[in-house]
Amino acid sequence: MNFLELIQLRQSDRQYIDKPIDREIIDRCVEAGRLAPSASNSQPWTFIIIDEPELKDKVANKTFGPLKSFNKFVPQAPVIIAIVMEKPKLTADIGGRIKKKEYPLMDIGIAAEHICLQAAEEGVGSCMLGWFDERSIKKLLNIPKNKSIPLLITLGYTDDDYRHRDKIRKGKEVVVRYNSY
Repeated sequence: MNFLELIQLRQSDRQYIDKPIDREIIDRCVEAGRLAPSASNSQPWTFIIIDEPELKDKVANKTFGPLKSFNKFVPQAPVIIAIVMEKPKLTADIGGRIKKKEYPLMDIGIAAEHICLQAAEEGVGSCMLGWFDERSIKKLLNIPKNKSIPLLITLGYTDDDYRHRDKIRKGKEVVVRYNSY
């Protein structure tokens, strides 16, 4: 499979079957995230793998939105990865302040996508979550109050059909320009 085929395969899966994921697969997914590039090589992340069923269910229950209308699928996932934002290197921090850019958030986005692409290569579905009760999850995972969790990622096997993204993505003529807006 080439890289573009892998990108086509990766999707946000919101339905999982009851099947555990081998630790070796989880480790390869997190290793892909660990190896992601970052501003000034800051690597501003800690990955917390939540696969103990009781704890995973408690975390999953903190991802529901108002009236439990968001993220109803999360309890089905056998694994949740919490990405904790760590302090960047001084050069990345200063550069981010000068340029008014959140380099650690960009870096975490890159690492998260590396995790999801590796999961797709392994035949495992994934979904990034931005909606969750961060304060409660930090407490459940013993994360210091001065840290934040920008993203959670669910991992699990799915029998959900592959959605052909080329049919739902904006066309190249809409999003690509050369040399000028």
